[in-house]
Amino acid sequence: MAAVDEAVRSPRRLRDDVKGTLRLAMTYTVAGYFLPPYIERFMRAFPGVDLRLTEASRNVIEDGLVSGTFDLAVLLTSNIMDQEGLAYETLLQSRRRLWLSSQHRLLEQPSISLSDVADEPYIMLTVDEASNTAQRYWNRTSYRPKTIFRTSSVEAIRSMVANGMGVTILSDMVYRPWSLDGRRVEVVSTVDRIPTMDVGLAWAANVEQNSAVSAFREFMHVGEEPHAGGNA
Repeated sequence: MAAVDEAVRSPRRLRDDVKGTLRLAMTYTVAGYFLPPYIERFMRAFPGVDLRLTEASRNVIEDGLVSGTFDLAVLLTSNIMDQEGLAYETLLQSRRRLWLSSQHRLLEQPSISLSDVADEPYIMLTVDEASNTAQRYWNRTSYRPKTIFRTSSVEAIRSMVANGMGVTILSDMVYRPWSLDGRRVEVVSTVDRIPTMDVGLAWAANVEQNSAVSAFREFMHVGEEPHAGGNA
């Protein structure tokens, strides 16, 4: 099984003709739940590229791209502000759904709306501007979440939801069915439209890209590694 796994993970072609430095920035959610398999495969496929990785907030990354500190970024493109000088493209749209404990009474309903969610204790994620995103789609309704706890930890939310302490709405990209203490987290769609969390590439517009940057952009479009799981 290890040999099969190694064969599957090995890059389909070796591109040692591509040289140069790639200063790649990424946001927290991307670093934790999306990018590592791609990074590992890119490094195997392009051994001549000096890959320098940085995790930073969205605003720091935007400023870094414009100033030339970073060559390229992988971030939540759905969070990008209208900043002059940036170009970006979306690679993945991850839908947001409601997380519930396996024994939650709402699972018995044929449909669930944000008005139903507003009656429940709510656990709010704060990292990568998740609370700002949530506020935007809640503000389209007359309801508000009954927030009992705010945290930057997805794992804390997963555990609290699994133990019946509250509910949350997060993206499929960060969803996993089990908490660290082995309790089940269920996920369901709401009847209300909730925007997707979009992940993609961003770079400084009108700046000539070196071969390493071009190689990474092309590599990410090829989709060497299917994403597992599901804008926080």
